[in-house]
Amino acid sequence: MSAGRLKLLRTIIAPKVVKVFQKMFSDKFLLYTNVGLSTSLSGLGDLIEQKYELMSEELTEWDKVRTRNMTMSGTTVGFVCHYWYSHLDRTIPGYTVRIVLKKIVVDQLVGSPLSISTFFGTLAVLEGSTIDEFIKEVQTKAWRLYAAEWMIWPPCQFLNFYVLSTKYRVLFDNLVSLGYDIFTSRVKHKDYSESSD
Repeated sequence: MSAGRLKLLRTIIAPKVVKVFQKMFSDKFLLYTNVGLSTSLSGLGDLIEQKYELMSEELTEWDKVRTRNMTMSGTTVGFVCHYWYSHLDRTIPGYTVRIVLKKIVVDQLVGSPLSISTFFGTLAVLEGSTIDEFIKEVQTKAWRLYAAEWMIWPPCQFLNFYVLSTKYRVLFDNLVSLGYDIFTSRVKHKDYSESSD
């Protein structure tokens, strides 16, 4: 990189990026940022999963409605996560290892089921499912997501709760969640009725 480009990057572009980042994560815009991240990454997770399903010939064409619905589920889950983390940090304040471990347990026992229920509930509404269909899907699929959450989230949440401030929790959550969103899309759209998986 030339000296002129490096100077441009350092003196003009980098400060503007930092300013935008600070504004996005300010108290005034944090809800919008968190919901926007969750919405975008849920949609991206479904796109990646559908690309895999197309390549493996599980699908014959891209399902736009599915992507739209998965994206919208990210919106509602984003709201839930935003307020959940704020509530969790208010009710269990602090950053000691003991407090962080307590937050992880509460997050897994309350926050995870809340997010999973929000996810399936949003999709049930968008897909026009009946209450019975919703209950059956939750009984068939939610435990798969919850079991995966116990594998993925405790170590990630240790970092999230121990190192990061509340305003960056949903960002971190969503960065880790991209892989989880791919898995979520797969679980949601796989038919488990004929298999014991």
